[in-house]
Amino acid sequence: MSSHTQPTTGARTPVQTAALLVGAVFLLVGILGFIPGITTGYDSMEFASHDSGAELFGIFQISILHNLVHLAFGVAGLAMSRTASAARTYLLAGGAIYLVLWLYGLIIGHDSAANFVPLNTADDWLHFFLGIGMIALGALLTRRTATGTRRA
Repeated sequence: MSSHTQPTTGARTPVQTAALLVGAVFLLVGILGFIPGITTGYDSMEFASHDSGAELFGIFQISILHNLVHLAFGVAGLAMSRTASAARTYLLAGGAIYLVLWLYGLIIGHDSAANFVPLNTADDWLHFFLGIGMIALGALLTRRTATGTRRA
């Protein structure tokens, strides 16, 4: 079995480490979103609505649903970092999801009922950079070498 699909019993591959770190950051952000002070306007946090006045670090509009999505993305990253192929899938698919969220945030009005996550301009651009970054990590850390074998 190649190291690309082999469960981790020793050292992690670079793509596994990247997925683990990205997952840990998402988990941390999900937790921080529930901490008053780190989240401004905490008392105005809604479950899922553009009316949620809570902002992580006073910048990124969040809601309970938004925090739960971050937590789920974090758990998925930690779980999928166990194999190189799953870690790659997490980074590529997760990056694609974040690019869709970026487009969604650009298309819908921030005061629209369709903005149920909720998203603001800072969220939109963070989602763009997350999407590009995750896809880059998934692709670059598993690209084929000159001999035709995968780096994993």
